[in-house]
Amino acid sequence: MDEALVRSLIPGVLTILVRRGADFAAAEDAVQDALIEAVRVWPSDRPRDPKGWLVTVAWRKFLDQARADSARRRREDLVEEEPPPGPAADADDTLQLYFLCAHPSLTPSSAVALTLRAVGGLTTRQIARAYLVPEATMAQRISRAKRTVSGVRFDQPGDVATVLRVLYLVFNEGYSGDVDLAAEAIRLTRQLAAAIDHPEVAGLLALMLLHHARRASRTGPDGGLVPLAEQDRGRWDTRMIAEGIGILQAALARDRLGEFQAQAAVAALHADAPTAEETDWVQIVEWYDELARLTDSPVVRLNRAVAVGEADGPRAGLAALAALDDSLPRYAAVAAYLHERDGDPETAARLYAEAARKAPDLAERDYLTRQAARLNAGRRR
Repeated sequence: MDEALVRSLIPGVLTILVRRGADFAAAEDAVQDALIEAVRVWPSDRPRDPKGWLVTVAWRKFLDQARADSARRRREDLVEEEPPPGPAADADDTLQLYFLCAHPSLTPSSAVALTLRAVGGLTTRQIARAYLVPEATMAQRISRAKRTVSGVRFDQPGDVATVLRVLYLVFNEGYSGDVDLAAEAIRLTRQLAAAIDHPEVAGLLALMLLHHARRASRTGPDGGLVPLAEQDRGRWDTRMIAEGIGILQAALARDRLGEFQAQAAVAALHADAPTAEETDWVQIVEWYDELARLTDSPVVRLNRAVAVGEADGPRAGLAALAALDDSLPRYAAVAAYLHERDGDPETAARLYAEAARKAPDLAERDYLTRQAARLNAGRRR
């Protein structure tokens, strides 16, 4: 069975079920049941219209669930309205489903978590990592969100800010995680930018393009991580960089600065530097100051410490780092880098090893382990 095809069909099937009267939680369960049926049937009898087949089977599964529910009498009318098999409309409903999941009855953080899980294709562990919370905490948050919207009619779509947050997190996971969702996030953000004249939508699209332009150089032939300073800039997609910078400049000209525009400005300064040594770190620190003002995010302040270390020297970077909580993800890795630049390889090696033990994925763990081994080998000589 073509998994990519099935993944692309799920949002549209969910949307159709919701439009026909299913509450979101029941629709999601019905679609999952239909997918199980597809795994059983499609290898030997693939339908000519996969989406129509999934809609029909999922709707029947929903009706079966409704009949078994204690509210049988209230839902008996739906049984008579079961849609006949047939082709479904060939439309991309994914972005609309993002808005539907960002329901006003949910807090923004709960809406984002639910959408990432139900539509974005991310696991609970991946979402928890993005939010810097334990997996069990995120699982409870998603469960509460499902209960909140259970039985709610989805006729009040959520706001743009929540949808942007979802798209941003989907892109980040696709860019650096286990599931390749970056291209899909860019596609949906392009759709949103075409439909809505909003500087932060443009800022997010610019940010995605500027990061995605460097993707080919982020890993070596062996799959290992390549730091930004060591990347082959000849492999960067200059056309995508030019597009991203053009979109960003138009957004900034509107003088309605937001978080995504500021992040894109940092990415543009990196992309615009001919070499790592020519990076304008002073401007990057200034943009991180803007980001910190806009978001008050500890992750932003961690990144700012790195930029300060580049602009004003490692001692200044370590001083900025000292004001932060050392339990932050990648705190140890940043501290290791700054200590190494400050001429303290012993402390740096210890911190690289500590960072490797806490790394969220294998590629990052391998890179940090190699850094620690390199410094330890140098000290033994």
